Amino acid sequence: MRRIWKSFSSLYFATLLMLLGSGLLSTYLALRLADTVDGLWVGALMAANYFGLVLGGKLGHRLIARVGHIRAYVACAGVVTAAVLGHGLTDWLPGWLLLRMVVGLGMMCQYMVIESWLNEQAETSQRGQVFAGYMGASYLGLILGQLVLVVHPTLGLELLMLVALCFALCLVPVALTRRLHPAALHPAPLELRFFISRVPMSLTTIAVAGLLIGAFYGLAPLYATRMGLPTEQVGLFMGSCILAGLVVQWPLGWLSDRYDRAKLIRGAAALLGLAALPLALMPEASLWVLIGVGFVVSLLLFSLYPLAVAFANDHVEGERRVSLTAMLLVTFGVGASIGPLLAGVLMRFYGANMLYAFFCVCALIPVWRVRSEKVTHLHQVDDAPLHHIPMPDNMTSSPLVAALDPRVDEHVVQEQMQDGNPPPLPDDDPISSAEPALRP
Repeated sequence: MRRIWKSFSSLYFATLLMLLGSGLLSTYLALRLADTVDGLWVGALMAANYFGLVLGGKLGHRLIARVGHIRAYVACAGVVTAAVLGHGLTDWLPGWLLLRMVVGLGMMCQYMVIESWLNEQAETSQRGQVFAGYMGASYLGLILGQLVLVVHPTLGLELLMLVALCFALCLVPVALTRRLHPAALHPAPLELRFFISRVPMSLTTIAVAGLLIGAFYGLAPLYATRMGLPTEQVGLFMGSCILAGLVVQWPLGWLSDRYDRAKLIRGAAALLGLAALPLALMPEASLWVLIGVGFVVSLLLFSLYPLAVAFANDHVEGERRVSLTAMLLVTFGVGASIGPLLAGVLMRFYGANMLYAFFCVCALIPVWRVRSEKVTHLHQVDDAPLHHIPMPDNMTSSPLVAALDPRVDEHVVQEQMQDGNPPPLPDDDPISSAEPALRP
């Protein structure tokens, strides 16, 4: 692993800087607006960011195909840096919404460049470890972004300058690389009808995860502020919750490889609803209660997405897994665009506690919809359950991240991503069936 970290250190460092800036920007904007506007505007800012990420998944391929990877990355880093600084030039909230969308769009293109480079340079036997390093750099950047507030709790323009500095510096390792451009890639096809029919329970869970995680990143800083925490304690609260998302991945993988994934999803959702209930009911709480309960809630909240991804991969053939990743990210992005708006409305009219009440209600959806007895196993792959691979669950990745998944054949991935065409449907495909069976 040490050799891999050394080989890919420049790309990991660029990722860490990007996520440090992104995590700090989200919390900074929420805290800046906490005393002046209601939760609806704070939620709308995060929704705009995720909407930009979804758009970037489509436009990024075109930009990379037109000007190449390095130029696309440098251009997007420049645009994102300018958009970040733009927040300091105006207090007009509709303008902030547009700037947040631009930040999301540019960052998705940056993810695509880094992931395609990682895939190009990684040997087939290393892809799992390379991906683990990428995920670790992503989470570490998010955590460090929150801890900046502990060291510098004053919400001045200097924090925006620090965010802009991160996005400016993240282009240096990529711009100075001496390696050749990766091969040009085309968008993975979104086989909407196929995946809705094949993996409906996984898509439901992914959508719920989007609702929850979008609301968390957008509104948890506002919740902590309304609970009376000063800025530095808000940073501790957010950092501990994001740390939970990293800590849970490895024990979750152990469980996922040994137990029924449908039952694990349903169980995690049920426990999430119970764990979030105290914070939904408590009008006030101390810092350590918030950190302790918030950590447990986040352990469960950040479990849903990777479990649903593993569950879906068990029932989709290898040649469709890049398309599956694209479909899951779009589904997640749509949910993450809606979640902050819904939770923001609730917080506006009923108080800060409604964020965790929203978590309780959303958790009921997988409990209701995901049931192991509904799984027919009709399209389960021969070697299921596939080895669980921890997945980033806040759209700190693009569909190209599937190429680093060791469960996916490298040559199949390259052919599908370059052709841009889905493989032919089998004769017994559920789309052509008059009465498709329920599937995960």
